[in-house]
Amino acid sequence: MDAGADRLSYERAHWLAQPAATLAGVDEAGRGPLAGPVVAAALSMTPAAATAAFAGPLRDLTDSKQLSPARRERFYDLLTSLPDVWIGVGWCEAAEIDDLNILVATHRAMRRAVLALPRPPDHVLVDGLPVKGLPCTSTAIVQGDAKSLLIAGASVIAKVLRDRRMQELDQRYPGYEFASHKGYGTNAHMRALFRLGPCPEHRRSFRPVQDALQALPGLRDLA
Repeated sequence: MDAGADRLSYERAHWLAQPAATLAGVDEAGRGPLAGPVVAAALSMTPAAATAAFAGPLRDLTDSKQLSPARRERFYDLLTSLPDVWIGVGWCEAAEIDDLNILVATHRAMRRAVLALPRPPDHVLVDGLPVKGLPCTSTAIVQGDAKSLLIAGASVIAKVLRDRRMQELDQRYPGYEFASHKGYGTNAHMRALFRLGPCPEHRRSFRPVQDALQALPGLRDLA
């Protein structure tokens, strides 16, 4: 079995065992950045739709991190236009991340994404480690975004939507270059953070943001 065929093996096994059950894939984007939300997406397809798409336009769909921005956008357009495909999205903004911690916020965004699906799934395939609080049973798959078609599709949806949000924030908060680094702790971002101080979209529970608050006179009381 080649790598491409393997990306539908988890789905086929589930459909074989439970033909009438609705299956979804879940993934997140934005767990590691210093600014912006964490976004989760849930993607569900009928077995017939997934099989047809896998044999055709989604044949090369894989982990969003392995795709160029242009290819992610192309797959996003396909996923949002194909028939018998359902998408749910969940967000946790920076302030909520600070209140909860990033792990709990990520799990909450995933739960919201699953609950936002127009057709509630009976089971979900989740990228990475087990997720608490999901509204149905789940199977966690390490590196699932490279092994499961549904998770790969969810990863693309989440990544594209988060990147678009960071481009919007770049216009709202000029100087941080959010459009280029998407909130990750690049050298350019760190220089801007220590020069300008955090903006409202920075995660104050993250150590580099705390360090910037402590380093800048007049901002220490906000730490």
